[in-house]
Amino acid sequence: MRILLVEDEEDLGQAIARVLEEEKYIVDWVTDGDRAGDYLEDKWTDYTVAIFDWLLPGTSGLELCQRLRSRHNPLPVLMLTALGQPENRVTGLDAGADDYLVKPFVMEELLARLRALQRRSPQFQPLNLTVAGFTLDTANNILQVETGSREVQNITLTNKEFQLLMYLMQNCDRIIPGSKLRYQLWNVDEEPVSNVVAAQMRLLRRKLARHGCPCPIETVPGAGYRFNSHLKFTRTS
Repeated sequence: MRILLVEDEEDLGQAIARVLEEEKYIVDWVTDGDRAGDYLEDKWTDYTVAIFDWLLPGTSGLELCQRLRSRHNPLPVLMLTALGQPENRVTGLDAGADDYLVKPFVMEELLARLRALQRRSPQFQPLNLTVAGFTLDTANNILQVETGSREVQNITLTNKEFQLLMYLMQNCDRIIPGSKLRYQLWNVDEEPVSNVVAAQMRLLRRKLARHGCPCPIETVPGAGYRFNSHLKFTRTS
């Protein structure tokens, strides 16, 4: 869902970030290793994968990787570098990188390697994520809702609705503070307003209501939001 991209080449960084966002990832792109270290220590943000360039201003990608592993952080890391000799690959992998991609590369290979890293990750989610009669088709941005009459409602989602549901379904029955959702689901550079989560939640609930479906996301006053896996379907219209 969320990727930390550390790449100091402006054109390449922009191109990678654009492709990843088209694939529904939320991308935090930084251009130096010191700032990347601050992002990795931010308690409000959970990354799915990190992409480190090896040679960076400040802390190198190699050092970032070593720091993660010294703290027993299992975050999957894809290392990008122009250093393609076998000894460089060995050094990168021994530092804790999970995969290694030599520049120049095609974006299709980058995406394929990211998918492979996610499959090997303990946090990996299958293409169809199902919780309590709600199935999220992650390939097509569709929410499938099973009704009491065994009918299935197919509801097309926007990218942000998809990201919101995905995160809450992955953490079903846990109360997630609104501030956590805001930091997790909106790009740092977007600087979203404080009520953006509540506004997005209203839009999602209205969409579900238009399809006669319940909203499985509860508002817990003073605490946050929770995807209720024990919800019983009752047609709303």
